[in-house]
Amino acid sequence: MQYFLCLAEEKNVTRAARQLNIVQPALSMQIAKLEAELGQKLFDRSVQGMNLTSAGEALVRLTAPIVRDAEHARQEMAQLGGRISGRVSVGLITSVAQSTMASSSATVASRYPEITLSACEGYTETLVDWVNTGQLDFALINVPRRKTPLAAHHIMDEEMVFACRKDSPVKPPAKLRFDHIANFDLVLPSKRHGLRLILDEHAAAIGIDLRPRLELDTLPALCDVIATTDFATVLPTIALRQSLASGVIRAHRFDQQRIVRSIAWVHHPRRAVSVAAKAVLDVVSRDLAEAAKAASELVEPSVRATLSSRKVRNKPRRKTIS
Repeated sequence: MQYFLCLAEEKNVTRAARQLNIVQPALSMQIAKLEAELGQKLFDRSVQGMNLTSAGEALVRLTAPIVRDAEHARQEMAQLGGRISGRVSVGLITSVAQSTMASSSATVASRYPEITLSACEGYTETLVDWVNTGQLDFALINVPRRKTPLAAHHIMDEEMVFACRKDSPVKPPAKLRFDHIANFDLVLPSKRHGLRLILDEHAAAIGIDLRPRLELDTLPALCDVIATTDFATVLPTIALRQSLASGVIRAHRFDQQRIVRSIAWVHHPRRAVSVAAKAVLDVVSRDLAEAAKAASELVEPSVRATLSSRKVRNKPRRKTIS
């Protein structure tokens, strides 16, 4: 069954065989044997890869939680001997994945050599579905507005900021409000994206309609557009970190009507979170907090904060009377 689930995840016989450390003919033989036992075709085979049939999708839903629970039990027993090992599957929303996935994966590989990590990125709703069906151990998502069947644990709140090209003629007002962005040419994620849902809900609450001229869900590409055109955007600080650090864009905080997105990690309430998964979560959460802090320090200070600091510095000293 592990062979089947690995192939269902990888969708490629070569990659799955490499992941399982077996030869391709052995994997193909096991899948054929399973299909014969069940009397069902589990995969559609094409030049693009291996895609699950409806029967295959049903088998994933039925077996993934069982296999994962058995793996967790094995991990817990190994932990009794002082080892942290096992396979961990984690999903990350794009803004988190592109900011921390590389560093977090490297840290896990170095610190926990017996953990096999499988990480993917996706939209919040997709990741919730994958955790619910047992395809992921846990996921980091934007806190959804709709109630989910998963157990959610708050990780952090992050400010969303206005951004434009460093030398752009676009000049936001000194006291920037969220409703001011309706006056700019915007590039934003599409309505499929969790960040866009946050922006649209905030816009509706203050009575404005967001009409971006461009919609891009690939955040690095969106940042490249900002860095090379006169478009503007509103994104979380970590999504802008690399562009801010390289000096190609500038970002401004909203003086009023500030927007904050909340990030949480979710897991299925009826499935235990393994020791290995907790170890991975600790690494990812720490890296995320550090990335958000570093990005926040690159944002232009608000006018209010600047004026306050000037008043403190320029406050005349009280003369003493002798």
